[in-house]
Amino acid sequence: MSPELETYRGVVYRWEVDHNDHFTVAFYFAHLGDATQALLDALGLPPERDGRAWITADCYVRYMQELRVGDIMHITSAPIAVVPDGFVAGHRLVNTGTGAVVSTFEQRLRLVGADGAPVLLSAAERERIDARRLPWDGPPREHRARPKSLDGLRDSARDTIKPSEAGGSTPAALAAYIHRFSASNSHVIAAFGMTPSYMREQRRGFSTFEFQFGATRALRPDTHIVVRSGLLHVGTSSLRLFHVMSDARTGAELATLLQAGVHLDMDARRPTPLPPDLLDRARTLLVPLED
Repeated sequence: MSPELETYRGVVYRWEVDHNDHFTVAFYFAHLGDATQALLDALGLPPERDGRAWITADCYVRYMQELRVGDIMHITSAPIAVVPDGFVAGHRLVNTGTGAVVSTFEQRLRLVGADGAPVLLSAAERERIDARRLPWDGPPREHRARPKSLDGLRDSARDTIKPSEAGGSTPAALAAYIHRFSASNSHVIAAFGMTPSYMREQRRGFSTFEFQFGATRALRPDTHIVVRSGLLHVGTSSLRLFHVMSDARTGAELATLLQAGVHLDMDARRPTPLPPDLLDRARTLLVPLED
């Protein structure tokens, strides 16, 4: 077996493409889930057992090139660090047709019990992971300030987790978080004028280049979720947003996402400046950042 394990191979289907005409971020995470399960299998670690589940406690993602309809792709994966309650995995998503690495994922997997408390790995499990550990040369993680308080965030999504979406590290579970955060993003940018009609008429879009995602708990069927979001940074063409997903019944935090992206010219496929009126309105919505 090669040092890096191939954990996914597939194609971009038309139904996986968003209004920006490229592979939508939720399906990146669906296939990250596929890769995660393949890696767990290779390491002899059951995805879920006796009420225990793996959650993606932290994931730093860099989106470097677009994938379009019909592109072929594969993912290679390996452990890159071992921690008492899990390990860190490094994944590379490759455009198989060109050989280019289009995205990288630095994913901390944490084993938790049914109550969400961490579960320590056995010595044998840690040894198996460590035996497959490889160096990681992915992009260095940048520190991004978070909101000083959640009080300035606004409701941006409400939904219910479907039975098919629930789980720990399953493909549907990871995509379920990101589908809701993507919907939240659309509501946040519409608040300052980047509405769906504006983007259709002006041939503009929002293209994400970085995620810092973390799940606190595994999703459970029929959980009623609420997402609250806010704008943290507004540049000439760049935007940074923060989202927090909670259980609407209990208030328990389920996941957070720091998202960075750009105002996209859909024809040139390049960032383009926000119109001055949108820029001014966006800046009035900024929430204070932590020191």
